[in-house]
Amino acid sequence: MDLDFTAEDDEFRQRARDWLAAHVPVTPLPSLETEEGFAAHREWERRLAADRWSVVAWPEEYGGQGVDIVKWLVFEEEYYAAGAPGRVSQNGISLLAPTLFDFGTAEQRARILPSMATGEVIWAQAWSEPESGSDLASLRATARRTDGGWLLSGQKTWSSRAAFADRAFGLFRSEPRETGLQTGSEADSGGGSVAGAGSGSGGGSGTVRKPHQGLTYLMFPLDADGVTVRPVGRLDGKPAFAELFLDDVFVPDEDVIGEPGQGWRIAMSTTGNERGLMLRSPGRFLASAERLARRWRAHGDPSDTALRDRVADAVIGARAYALFTWANASRFAAGERIGAESSLNKVFWSEYDIALHETALDLLGADGELIGGATTEADLAEADALEAEGDYVADGVGRMDGGRWGDGGDWMEGYVFSLAGPIYAGTNEIQRDIIAERLLGLPKGRR
Repeated sequence: MDLDFTAEDDEFRQRARDWLAAHVPVTPLPSLETEEGFAAHREWERRLAADRWSVVAWPEEYGGQGVDIVKWLVFEEEYYAAGAPGRVSQNGISLLAPTLFDFGTAEQRARILPSMATGEVIWAQAWSEPESGSDLASLRATARRTDGGWLLSGQKTWSSRAAFADRAFGLFRSEPRETGLQTGSEADSGGGSVAGAGSGSGGGSGTVRKPHQGLTYLMFPLDADGVTVRPVGRLDGKPAFAELFLDDVFVPDEDVIGEPGQGWRIAMSTTGNERGLMLRSPGRFLASAERLARRWRAHGDPSDTALRDRVADAVIGARAYALFTWANASRFAAGERIGAESSLNKVFWSEYDIALHETALDLLGADGELIGGATTEADLAEADALEAEGDYVADGVGRMDGGRWGDGGDWMEGYVFSLAGPIYAGTNEIQRDIIAERLLGLPKGRR
């Protein structure tokens, strides 16, 4: 792993830093989990794309700059350090796009990627079902052959971005499982779970198709006939998730990714991106750890050595995660894939995220109970201290610490969101099974 940046890397970093300094909104955008905020974040994607900053690692023909993975990580560091808005297009650019690069056709890439890069089309995930979450291969939604395409039926739930998105991607059962007796080896293999879908065999009174076989990866519009989008109500009133009800929704053959029936293999590529580099780049955590350390320096109690050590652990954790990611980036650059090791990544960042926010809330005390960007006396004092250090320039509006006022509210909302980390992208229990079986070579547990 080479941690020395080239002159070209440094020049790219400066260009990114300058652009972000000039364009990141002075006041935070409304939450992207509201209709108003979703529209504002879509417009931000358009501004990024206009100067080719929305997808810097993509080829120029699709709206990117064609830079390597090192420069993409550099951009991510600068993006989060600048306090730039969350990426409403994340499902598309971080999950679907890498899948299209690996398994899609040239026609699909030319048709789908440019509008994804600009935010014109925002994508939702359509993975989970009421009885199929981490055990993804147990899904029941179907895709039936028809003239020129497929008819989708069934229900998807916890579809992120679906309340306001334009299109969705997901897995559907295109070949029914035969009935019959299973051998013990299939039962022990975990069936369709992400942990163990690759082994085991059917037998008994007939051939039994394994749960992960006969699945097809499809894309479909959320405004198509037969699609009902029902936002999932939350206590905070932000309907970011939705249930999708599909009733013979027609999807043309051109919107199948890869070969019909081979969706599981393709989906594992998508989930690998979700658990690995793409979903949680280290820049996100480096910026948060720096915010936490800055808050400690301004307001921490020197006599509280336990809390001081937790702040130090948060900084160390962010830097360790960055080093781990750079090591993986070096492997990617050499043409390797990280495979099951993405599970190590996912377990680490999801549990680290919770610990980071818990530490911040303990440091904030009562101020940590605030929600919605409320400004506290501590925020004002920190702004004064940063301005004196030359790290903050008063602009009459209240931009601070990467474009954010109301540090207390930010930490509480971040904490609430972090609690979902060990669940989405495959529960950490499943990830530990993968680590145990595929990386450590331990025997499969009974499921």
